[in-house]
Amino acid sequence: MTDGRRAGGLSRYDTATAHLDPPFAIVDLAAFRANAAAMVNRAGGTPIRLASKSVRCRHLIEQALRLDGFRGILAYTLPEALWLAAAGTSDDIVVAYPTASLPALASLAGDAQAATAITVMVDCTDHLDMIEKAAASVPDPHQVRVAIDIDAGYRALGGWIRAGARRSPVRTPAEAVELAKAIMSRPRLRLVGLMAYEAQIAGVGDDPPGRPAYARVIRFMQRRSGAELAARRAAVVAAIRGLTPLEFVNGGGTGSLERTAAESAVTEIGAGSGLYHPTLFDAYRGFSGHPAALFALPVVRRPGPGVVTALGGGYPASGPGSPSRVPAPYLPSGLRLDRDEGAGEVQTPLLGAAADGLKIGDRVWMRHAKAGELCERFSELHLIVDDAVVATVPTYRGEGQTFL
Repeated sequence: MTDGRRAGGLSRYDTATAHLDPPFAIVDLAAFRANAAAMVNRAGGTPIRLASKSVRCRHLIEQALRLDGFRGILAYTLPEALWLAAAGTSDDIVVAYPTASLPALASLAGDAQAATAITVMVDCTDHLDMIEKAAASVPDPHQVRVAIDIDAGYRALGGWIRAGARRSPVRTPAEAVELAKAIMSRPRLRLVGLMAYEAQIAGVGDDPPGRPAYARVIRFMQRRSGAELAARRAAVVAAIRGLTPLEFVNGGGTGSLERTAAESAVTEIGAGSGLYHPTLFDAYRGFSGHPAALFALPVVRRPGPGVVTALGGGYPASGPGSPSRVPAPYLPSGLRLDRDEGAGEVQTPLLGAAADGLKIGDRVWMRHAKAGELCERFSELHLIVDDAVVATVPTYRGEGQTFL
């Protein structure tokens, strides 16, 4: 974004929120909608299943699901999925991660509406045993819909080199068929889908700032990984479809929409981070987005020339401990974190020439490194159009829901 556009955003956001007392969080609805449209365009007609962990606000999830190109929710816990289904947010919810909660599984099996709307993820027979045990604890249990999670990671040199999330133990067509047959042998379970999330492509930027050599390594790995996965995913899907029809094959993410959509075996893409466009998604060559989710901190100190101190701000993102996981000052331009202090629990020093233009009580606008995790820090989001707050809506936390 150009400095002119960023300066315009500073004026709009300050004007819109003049009546609010920071810290608080906002979502720029124009940026949110532009990002959604860009994601749909990149998906090229393949439906996007909205990753709820990247939004964590029912109001905005429902807004996105009303847009052409988005269909269904990719939830992150079963209790969350049960809550969303009961609230009427969606009747098509896939839980992206296995659950070990017997009470939640019992609730799923005991509720006809939930059992129709929700699909749970499995990758071993222990998961199947747990579902059956929970179902046996309720009278007249309903059949539970399940999907198999396939490992989408990249391996080379006999496994000495690997990239991607450590997820499922199911990797080959033979392993997938073995688990599928185990599912099909259990009348209380119904196999309806497959999932394979290529984290090493969808969640790793191929243009990390200031690291050109590392960027070349990432691009090489992603080319090799993408080719290997496309062939293996197609083989797994064909093998399972030789046993039973599948309602969906889910893959990809915000960082790989075009690549994953090009695979004929994939019927939908799970994505959501691109709606907010946090800082981790600045490091991609193939697309750009508009920062939509921001948080404001008040300036409370001026320790000396070229430095101000803001209240709070220590909201790190999950993942490996590195500078890429901390929040970044966004507005006004020309501020940076102090490398010795970073973003602090109760105060965040900010350095740079722009600090000298800030007074006690002014706002500094920050961006989070990841998407929905910001909502675990705030109970509400102020939605901005032009230079006005048009609505204030609760986050999951604001509705009393903290699933993880």
